[in-house]
Amino acid sequence: MSPPAVLVADGAISPHAPPTAAAFLEFTPGAYTTARASSTGALLWWPRHLLRLADSARLLAHSHPHLLGLPVPPPRTLSTDSIETLVNQSVRVGVHEMRRRMLAPRECCSGDDMALTALVRASGANDGLEVCIHLGVYVPPVFGDAGARLAVAGSGREAAAAKYAPWVRMRKSLEKTRPPGATELLLTNDGDHILEGSITNFFVVCLKEEHQSNEPFSVQTVTNRFEVQTAPLSDGILPGIMRQIVIEVCHDLGIPVREVSPSWSKRENWKEAFITSSLRLIQHVETVQAPLLWEDIETKIWSDVSWVVKQFQGAGCITTQIQRKISGRALTEEYDTRDLL
Repeated sequence: MSPPAVLVADGAISPHAPPTAAAFLEFTPGAYTTARASSTGALLWWPRHLLRLADSARLLAHSHPHLLGLPVPPPRTLSTDSIETLVNQSVRVGVHEMRRRMLAPRECCSGDDMALTALVRASGANDGLEVCIHLGVYVPPVFGDAGARLAVAGSGREAAAAKYAPWVRMRKSLEKTRPPGATELLLTNDGDHILEGSITNFFVVCLKEEHQSNEPFSVQTVTNRFEVQTAPLSDGILPGIMRQIVIEVCHDLGIPVREVSPSWSKRENWKEAFITSSLRLIQHVETVQAPLLWEDIETKIWSDVSWVVKQFQGAGCITTQIQRKISGRALTEEYDTRDLL
């Protein structure tokens, strides 16, 4: 039996079995966000998701209307308040129904988390917008068990500051360059400066150039020898929810953060790496591989490309510190859907 799933459109539950979230997004325009919910229906960092969703919808409406399902930009700016109200109405309905299905006698997922995807697209009703909510069961990976295996395989996204459904279809063009075993693809515009993953934000723990040495690596030296690097928004990346949480957590821990696109040519200074997303939260990186010649990625399939590999040794101590702090914050920053207005 397939795990339960729910699809809601403008507050009405679909009577049909919904597709996967990825399949649903692949064939529709719209801005979206994906959040993690506990088995009780509490949503992690939901106000941040709502704000980013509204920002994405406004950006697309006025600069890339076709990605929202509009032929031309609308005559007036989309309202954040109206978007949040419409989304929250459908979220309440969807979470209530999903919990009911998960608690059904023959289901074995009553204690599992949920993945909630909220989509806003152009419509003829509700101030010109339609809201769809997709919910499915989500079992998060255990931190430290399996690391991500990354491959540099594509260029940066159009309208990168927005999160939009058509990207699910667009990124399929990158699959020809995905080496076997790669679990995520990294994007770069020049073959050197890493922007982000296709569905994640990317970070490295980097030895500061002025402190390069062969001394043993220890947490005690982090504040003066190491820094966390991730691409700045101005380079053309998604303002990920977890990206911002990581920056805040690093500041709380006294770990230096520099918003600069990690340079592949300086990978010998990378001591740890990790990726983030709103579902997995944070995952350490086992390997990063990139083409020996960046030009090959545009014209060849993965098997015709010569790859250079950077290997890491498990979840490093700085990544682990950040993960523990994020886990602690997650417990205090859940939002009960019953309180949504």
